[in-house]
Parts: sequence; structure tokens; C-alpha cells
Amino acid sequence: MKSAHLADAADQEVEPVFPERLERAVYGLYVTHAVQLACAHGVFDALLPAPAPSTVVAEKLGLDRETLHRILVVLGGAGLLESAVDGWVVPADLRPFVDSGAEDYLGGFVTHLVESTAGRMGEVAGFLERGKPDGTRPFDALYHDEAATERFLQAMWDLSHGVSAELAALSELDTATHLVDVGGASGPFAVAALRAAPSLTATVFDLPAVGPAVARTRERFGLAGRLGFTPGDFFRDRLPEGDRIAFGYILSDWADGTCAELLAAARRACRPGGLVLIMERLFDDDGVGPLATAAMNLSMHVETEGRHRSAAEYVELLTAAGFHGCEVRRGTRDKHLVLGRA
Repeated sequence: MKSAHLADAADQEVEPVFPERLERAVYGLYVTHAVQLACAHGVFDALLPAPAPSTVVAEKLGLDRETLHRILVVLGGAGLLESAVDGWVVPADLRPFVDSGAEDYLGGFVTHLVESTAGRMGEVAGFLERGKPDGTRPFDALYHDEAATERFLQAMWDLSHGVSAELAALSELDTATHLVDVGGASGPFAVAALRAAPSLTATVFDLPAVGPAVARTRERFGLAGRLGFTPGDFFRDRLPEGDRIAFGYILSDWADGTCAELLAAARRACRPGGLVLIMERLFDDDGVGPLATAAMNLSMHVETEGRHRSAAEYVELLTAAGFHGCEVRRGTRDKHLVLGRA
């Protein structure tokens, strides 16, 4: 016979409550896809001028009503849309990031996550069981054809352009004459730098396949004579000379030894008194957060040979390469500046 104490304890047992943070993690897969579909099909753009029901949006965009309704319900459940009497509303704080005409638009980046990164996450199981094989060529998949190259460059533009103005303001460009943006893609940081410093010129140094995208950027922003492109491979070719040498989301693609080689090359290319600019997500000192850095650190393991680092780790790499007066200048978002002086 159970004692009264044991019976009372059994009566007081409570079913566990499914934690909200775990619910968001499990079902976040669907939310990410819903965001990507809404961006790709112009759904957010259609809702920006005024609230509208799903039926009206479906009619306007030529989309299936039932499918769109379910996508909007997912976005509403995730707090990314609000339901009002006259239809769905895009919250004010989300508008700069889902408006395809805004500088902070993230549609290209989310498309890259869904169409490229997600398809490769299955490789992590093999890495977990057997380790990551040596000799991988991380950028073959990203540049394997013209369409893949365009998707990747658009993702990098969406990821970098909005925050680049803030980083340019931290880069002491008023004393600079020529910026070399190493692996600068279609030029998001170069454009921000040229806007911030009217007397500055810039060169994007990247693989030959990137050249046409830089040409389009030059035309789009009216930067003829100021924005140039030098094709090359930074493992084989000498970097162009400048007094600002920038690496934006580049060093996180590579292991420490390769970063040391790239920074040594930057030291040779950097004019006396110039700066090298490392622009990256940074881990907190405990190496755990923030979430975006931790998540992209796993992505780096699949898509590149690198990892994300703390500010102290980048300062150590800069110092070893011969730079001095290193500083960490944090932005208000998730991309920050670590600089070293030549």
C-alpha cells in the first residue's frame, strides 16, 4: 500500500509544457520557407502599401488562394504578419527587410539559405560520424554556373549592403584615397564607401566570374571612373595596392592558416599608414552566441573551410601579420569591424 506522501506526490505530477523556444526551433523550418516564398513571389511587396486579405493578394499576384492562405497563416503565427480587420499587415519593424526595393532587403539571402544551404545540411551527419574530409572545394557549388553565381552574389548583396554604410562610417575613409575590396563580390561595401567618401576610388578584387556583376553595379550607381574591378585569385595573384584593404565576410570562409596568408598579402598591399578592415559576424567572448553567428558558423562548416571567430581572435591574426593599433568597432547589427594599422 502506498504511503499518503507518495500518493500526494503522484497526484501533484504535472505534464511537461512544450517550451516555446523549442517549438520555434522545430517549426522554424516552415517559417523560413514561408518567408522565402513570400519574398520570391512579391507577397510582402503587395502588402506594404495597405492591408489586404489573402484572396485579394492571390488575385493580384496570380497565386493559388489556398496555398497563399496557408503561407500567410504561418507567417502570422510566427509574428511576421499581423491580422487586421481589413487583411494582413506587415509590422513596421519588418518593412525595411522585406521590401524588395529597400537597402536592407533580405530576400536574396533567404533564397540562398533555402535553395543552397539547406540542401547541403545533410552533409553534417557525415561530418559528425566521420569528420569533414580534406581537400574540399567550397566555392565550386556557388560558382558552378552563371545562375548559381548570380544567386550567390545577390545573397551577398542583400546580406551586406544595408549594413555597409554603418561600417564605412567606422573605417576612417576621410583620410583614404583608394580602397581594395578583397573578394568584394558585386560591390556592396565598395558602393557604401564611395558614397561616404567622395574623393575615394575603389577596386573590387574577385574571381573573373564576378566582373559582369561589378560592371552592373558601377552602371547602376553612376560610379564610372571610381569603381574598378581587377580579376584574380587571392591564393595566386598579388593584391592591388591601396590604403584601405577590406575583407568583408571573407576570412570566415577560411581556416586560421589561410587567414594568416591572406592578411600577410594584405600587409604587403597596404600602403604605409593604411588600414586593413575585417568585417565579420563576431562570437561573444564565451564562444556561444549570438544566435545568427552560431547558426552561420555551422553553415561555414558545410559551405566553406572556415568558421566565425571572436574579436580577440581576429586581433591576434592581425597582430601576427604585422598590423598594429588594432581596434574593434561594433556596429548596431550583426556585422562588425576589426581594423589593424599598417
